[in-house]
Amino acid sequence: MKEYSRIDRLAGEIQHALATLIQSEIKDPRIGMVTVTRVQLARDVSHARVYVTVLDGAHDAELSVKTLNRAAPFLRHALGERVHLQFLPRLQFVYDKQSVREQRLNELIQQAVRSDAAQGRAIAKGSSSVAGGRTPEATQDAHKE
Repeated sequence: MKEYSRIDRLAGEIQHALATLIQSEIKDPRIGMVTVTRVQLARDVSHARVYVTVLDGAHDAELSVKTLNRAAPFLRHALGERVHLQFLPRLQFVYDKQSVREQRLNELIQQAVRSDAAQGRAIAKGSSSVAGGRTPEATQDAHKE
């Protein structure tokens, strides 16, 4: 159990350091607005799979990932200056499709909620105009008399 918490802590530290390094040190125009979403670190810390998303729609995600993988040796060296480990993991950058799916799903849910709210307002307005502004119950009571 202790090993997992150490790996998780190191992965978080690497994620934070790489996010900072990519934004401050990498000046390649082929890389868009890249966000490091998570880091999956091997138990022996020999390999780190770095998941990224590209927030800028004008940049190709595949090209950004390829460029980051080419810059991986430089980033690994710079990472060694910020995160003090006996052995630095080999970095592999991967486009995070899961985060993109989650984001799209959240957008669809928000759209459905807005649509439901709009329909709810339309129904509420429509029910007040039924039978001269009376509720359906009041209309039934008026017919009984």
